[in-house]
Amino acid sequence: MSRPRVLVTGATGFVGRALVPRLLAHTDVTLLLLEEYAGGWPLPAPLDRLRPEFDVVYADLRNFQLTSRAVRQAASERVIHLAAAGVSDPYLNPHTAVSHNVGGALNLLRACFEGGQTQQLIVARTPGETAPTSPYAASKAAAWTFAAMYARAAGWPIHGAMIFQAYGPGQPPHLLVSAALNAARTGQEFPMTDGRQAKDWVYIDDVADGLLALLGADLPPGTTVELGTGQATEVREVAQRLYALVGRGGRPLPGALPSRPGEAERQTADAATTAALIGWRARVGLDEGLARLVADDEHTNPPAQPSGSS
Repeated sequence: MSRPRVLVTGATGFVGRALVPRLLAHTDVTLLLLEEYAGGWPLPAPLDRLRPEFDVVYADLRNFQLTSRAVRQAASERVIHLAAAGVSDPYLNPHTAVSHNVGGALNLLRACFEGGQTQQLIVARTPGETAPTSPYAASKAAAWTFAAMYARAAGWPIHGAMIFQAYGPGQPPHLLVSAALNAARTGQEFPMTDGRQAKDWVYIDDVADGLLALLGADLPPGTTVELGTGQATEVREVAQRLYALVGRGGRPLPGALPSRPGEAERQTADAATTAALIGWRARVGLDEGLARLVADDEHTNPPAQPSGSS
């Protein structure tokens, strides 16, 4: 029996780098990359060492002709759309957000379903779409509005994967968990907002497994599943737990920075509904996930030995 063929956009990002190794165990994978990778850009780990195991097509999603060509070349039955601009940039230029996140998504939708053979398109979503406070979240909400419209009006098999506060090894260093961990590791103080907003923190391995569970699921077009734990923890408490785990001095400084106006006070996934829809629940609790993250960091960045030690 042949394995399903899956095309992934945004595979070089945080979620994509965790997902692709898992996909390779069950499917034939093609990555849609920018042309710059063909010209010599190195692939990030672990994709670099996995390169012989997946195929590659090249396109800029803002260009419909290139996107359509890449989708035809991949000839994949299922597509996972992770690519987006400005995931962690609250000051993203709104025109950039629209061209990448709305225009790119529309081009991919059309390329997959206008005469194509795509059986499922999974679109990564963010809980910030429900009440956008940044160009990124607003553009993602607009892109999903178009996707949901096509799902209703044309019956295109499009499904949403709303990913809550993902964290884990390999996350960009400027994001809160990574930045707090780096400060804790060096025993520095960590200025932050008051940190009273409560978020649903979901470990990156669970996110990847949730996307796998959604792949091939028999759901009505336009259905979104929420990938989170169903539990919310305040941002300042996460920073405090990291410092306690690292134990090298320093401390978080909640309230040292201004909070972002309009930010949601609480974001929690509907874990029970997701379990009923795709049979998936997060397995890694916050304490275990933070402990894993700290252990990985200590392995990757061991403490410097005192001068003169053997």
